[in-house]
Amino acid sequence: MIPPRLVPLLEQFDFACERLSSRMTGPVMDSGDGTDTRVGPMTDAEYLWEPVPDCWSVRRRTDGPGVRATALTGQGDWGRDAAAYPHPWPPPFTTVAWRLSHLTELLTLRADHTAGSRTLTRDDFSVSGDAVGAIDAFDAGTGAWREALVNAGEAALDTVGYCTYPHGSDAEEPFIDIVWWVNQEVLHHGAEIAMLRDLYRERG
Repeated sequence: MIPPRLVPLLEQFDFACERLSSRMTGPVMDSGDGTDTRVGPMTDAEYLWEPVPDCWSVRRRTDGPGVRATALTGQGDWGRDAAAYPHPWPPPFTTVAWRLSHLTELLTLRADHTAGSRTLTRDDFSVSGDAVGAIDAFDAGTGAWREALVNAGEAALDTVGYCTYPHGSDAEEPFIDIVWWVNQEVLHHGAEIAMLRDLYRERG
């Protein structure tokens, strides 16, 4: 049984993930008013598009980090621009690639630190250099986090530190607050990615 107070949060998560996935892959997406709008799949050029100078993105390791970044996080041939705390201010503008990689890493690591080995780090996360790979990784991350949610019982929702994700306040907050936080991460990064898709389409 899914705890009743988790049900609306789970429904919101499912809706947000489905809407973002459809927004990135097409062939249709929910326009927000209940009608379907045709949209093409995201290309690699769009995934890596830098609409302003000095964006943070994902890059080949051989190219090194971008402007104001000091490292490329993740594993594999590609990494995501990053810097040690305190982070650059104002924050660098980030590409679809950066935002999607960040969101997918968050989902994947939180799932592991909730119902997996509780050992994964950012260095274990594989950063995708192409749109298809990144979307597939996002879908896998959403599936892993959802499984962690549906397998959490009523008592888990009030347990402080039920999720031990090391890059947030998870160890100090009850699990239901973390569930809420992950939802807003999907919602706000999903909106950002959708806006960047619109800007790319209209770039002239």
